[in-house]
Amino acid sequence: MKLGAFSISLAVKDLNISKEFYEKLGFTVFAGDLKMNYLIMKNGNALVGLFQGMFPNNILTFNPGWDENANALSSFDDVRKIQTHLKSNNLKLEQETDEKTTGPASIMLTDPDGNQILIDQHV
Repeated sequence: MKLGAFSISLAVKDLNISKEFYEKLGFTVFAGDLKMNYLIMKNGNALVGLFQGMFPNNILTFNPGWDENANALSSFDDVRKIQTHLKSNNLKLEQETDEKTTGPASIMLTDPDGNQILIDQHV
């Protein structure tokens, strides 16, 4: 199963302070907008999303159909196929997508330790 590009989405208290911190670690702004309260920071293949006031906890994020540069992949496992696989393995999904649709969609589940996992397809 191919989950796509991986990033961690951090719920931050102060976006500007977090931006400066990650810049000191060698990250640069890849996407997002300070005015919209989120930035995607990149260092090589590593991606860190900084989100102020959007969700209460950190989230592990996978993007089927994208590489780490947000380029569309020619071959990938659609989020609906991933959803079917997870459900067939008796994993509980907190958010599902309509399996009859195509294109962008997302699903969400939680690991045994309470970490949220977002599988968010944009293509």
